[in-house]
Amino acid sequence: MQKRKNREVKLVFAVLTAIFLIFLAIPVAGLLMKSFVLDGSTGITMENYQQVFASKGFAEAVENSILISCCSALITTILAFLLAYTIHYTNTGKRYKALIGKAAVLPMLLPTITYGFAIIYSFGKQGLLTKLFGRQLFDIYGFNGLLLGYVIYTLPISFMLIHNTMGYVDKKYMIVSRLMGDSPWQTFQMTVLRPLLGTLASSFIQTFFLCFTDFGIPASVGGRFEVVASVLYKQMLGSVPNFGNGAVVALIMLIPSVVSITVLRVLEKYNIRYNRISVVELKKSRVRDAAFTVISAAVMLSVISIFAVIFVVPFVSEWPYDITFTFDHVKAVFEDSSLSDVYINSVLVALVTAFAGTLLAYGGALVTARSTVNAKLKNIIEGIALITNTIPGMVIGLAYLFSFSGTALQNTFAIIIICNTIHFFSTPYLMMKNSLSKMNASWETTAMLMGDNWAKTIIRVVTPNAFSTLLEVFSYYFVNAMVTVSAVIFIAGTRTMVITTKIKELQYFNKYNEIFVLSLLILFTNMISKYIFQKLAEKSQKKGKNQKGKKKDMKMTMKKNFKKIAAFALAAVMGVSAMSLTGCGNGKTDDQVIIYSNADDEAIESMKHALDGNGYKDQYVFQTFGTSELGGKLLAEGADIEADMVTMSTFYTDSAQAQNKMFQKLTFDVKTLDKFPEYCAPITAQEGTIIVNTEMMKENNLDMPKSLKDLADPKYEGFISVTDVSSSSTAWLMIQALISEYGESGAKDVLKGIYKNAGDHIEDSGSAPLKKVRAGEVAIGFGLRQQAVADKAKGLPVDFVDPEEGNFSLTESVSVVDKGDKTKAKAMEMAQCIIEKGREELQSYYPIALYEGETTADGNISGNPKVFAEPLTVDLLKKHQELSEMCK
Repeated sequence: MQKRKNREVKLVFAVLTAIFLIFLAIPVAGLLMKSFVLDGSTGITMENYQQVFASKGFAEAVENSILISCCSALITTILAFLLAYTIHYTNTGKRYKALIGKAAVLPMLLPTITYGFAIIYSFGKQGLLTKLFGRQLFDIYGFNGLLLGYVIYTLPISFMLIHNTMGYVDKKYMIVSRLMGDSPWQTFQMTVLRPLLGTLASSFIQTFFLCFTDFGIPASVGGRFEVVASVLYKQMLGSVPNFGNGAVVALIMLIPSVVSITVLRVLEKYNIRYNRISVVELKKSRVRDAAFTVISAAVMLSVISIFAVIFVVPFVSEWPYDITFTFDHVKAVFEDSSLSDVYINSVLVALVTAFAGTLLAYGGALVTARSTVNAKLKNIIEGIALITNTIPGMVIGLAYLFSFSGTALQNTFAIIIICNTIHFFSTPYLMMKNSLSKMNASWETTAMLMGDNWAKTIIRVVTPNAFSTLLEVFSYYFVNAMVTVSAVIFIAGTRTMVITTKIKELQYFNKYNEIFVLSLLILFTNMISKYIFQKLAEKSQKKGKNQKGKKKDMKMTMKKNFKKIAAFALAAVMGVSAMSLTGCGNGKTDDQVIIYSNADDEAIESMKHALDGNGYKDQYVFQTFGTSELGGKLLAEGADIEADMVTMSTFYTDSAQAQNKMFQKLTFDVKTLDKFPEYCAPITAQEGTIIVNTEMMKENNLDMPKSLKDLADPKYEGFISVTDVSSSSTAWLMIQALISEYGESGAKDVLKGIYKNAGDHIEDSGSAPLKKVRAGEVAIGFGLRQQAVADKAKGLPVDFVDPEEGNFSLTESVSVVDKGDKTKAKAMEMAQCIIEKGREELQSYYPIALYEGETTADGNISGNPKVFAEPLTVDLLKKHQELSEMCK
């Protein structure tokens, strides 16, 4: 009988390990193998490692990551402990304790991509809290901003771990300790700290890795305090991706997981288990209760106040310059037809992820907590849980991008669901394991003696008793699937977009009002879902207590209820899965031409107008990306890419064609002023310029700069924001101007001064300097001219100065993907339509003439247009990146 039980458990184990082998080990191993292969070659080499370790600032980035992660993890664990202690060891009111529990987990109901924006709009120079206090409380960029963001980000997880364990600490030993004459500190140490030692260590380690691997917060407020996650992003999604070097960085980020596994194994022996939990009345102490009430209130108020801004900014005309109340931003979001699609997609993906993830976590916990299989098998599941907890979502997403490109899973809801299920496995597994460990260990044995096999016992006895925890796990998966973005951004397709990838798209267009509206939508959805799941869990627990002692009735009732709920859930998920996998309801068909683009909003609208006005309305779908994100997909996926047509920076298109031979020769005449490859035709030329916030200039008595060289003047220190050329091609426009005017030696001198003055405002995103100028965080930035022109036309306090060194430009071109027999003929027709019918409107925003017969209107022409002497190639960009790194 025991052998039969173990056979069933081993079958569960085999299924679990097969899933993690196929969807975790193999993809990550494939990605890591790239660390031994140079991009564009097939030979094995250690050159990638040499390049990474020899690169300037990498060692410092590792040190910074360890420092900020340790500080954040320590502070988070302490704060979470104080909140949990207030709930379990003080006599404060029940409602107040319930409020603590809700406020502590609030941040996890929002996508992390929102955190950085909330910090800037709360504590920035023009932030909500800055306005309320009359001054900026602290510098939000660099260490301070990261510490604040990380603590908020990791507080919910730490609190949940400590709060859950505190509920199982037997408080009667506090009485015993006092009777033995121990001091209050000794009592606290032995009866509270000692039983929680393992959990506190787990909290520290888990929050450490969440901080160590997060990129979203550093991207917004990291400044010059570079961390490893930023290095990984630059290598994988910089202006020129280097997947080999990125794989090396990813491998280095995984090394600490080995240490954590060892540490946690050692700490397991410090875990204390109680045979029963005694109900004890806590000693009355007004001082203690008052002190912890004040402390917990301060923590909650701090968390809530930071996110208050998302309830304010979307409802004012233009923060911070026009604060009149308006619903226009909310209306604009809900009038966008694509919003309903991505929102429905997000809910469907979250539901199926929650169902699949709950089954996976439950299966793993049954193996480790409710079986007698070999300890080695249990250790494999434990190891998987620890590994999934430490692998960054960005790494998993990229691994899936490389592994499943060209397969049936590419750009499907299925791959997103699988990715989420694997990525978030650790915490749900631990929740299930802890719950199952506390149940009567003899249930399976007793049931077998009565003739039931192990599977029936699990279904009839264990599962109904674990139902409340299963709902908690379901809720955890649902919420995280709603807010995740780091992995999904690489594997979501045009028809499988979710709401967080929509937010990432809006960030590219600087639409922060819309971002906050969508963040509120996610918040309300998650709050409602958690409320529903919590009520169901409470109802389940209440029924169990009411029927205590009525074993037969309880068993039959729980069995009946569980079957009903399971059947309903399975039917719902099957229906959802069918809709998800077939794309029903999103209004998009396989006949539509999919267009991937890195173009700005104005260019997208101009191309849509051209297509709609010439008979192609509803026959295409646009999907926009940041330049580096789309570049990564082009290089990684090649002709297997979902898109039928691409509009992209020309130098990137050239690189993708050289590597993958993925574009067709254009079948229509392209009469350009300059020579272009036969597989692409230019649609726009974008110029760089100096952008200023006129109000900030006046407030700080700053002279208007006339040249880029002026920006190196020490008087502008702390008032400048520029983009890092290693992350965005926008910065290349500035470097071209400096090298063209002053030569490489002179350019270095000027660039050193500019970087010194920019300080923490050297950005990874090409649109970030404009964002900071617009928000009043800095007075001067360097960015795209047409965006500054648009802001000025809207009446914002934004102006621009065409630098004396010149307005240099980069072109974006349209290309048609060669998919062999699957190539859509309409893609070529639409490309021709955009060039022949769309250029007139495009040129109103991007005034540089590109084709024969075009001229530039006097009102739109830049003050000093220039062209770099050398052809713009990826090799030239790499050379200029090296020059930039020398100047930091």
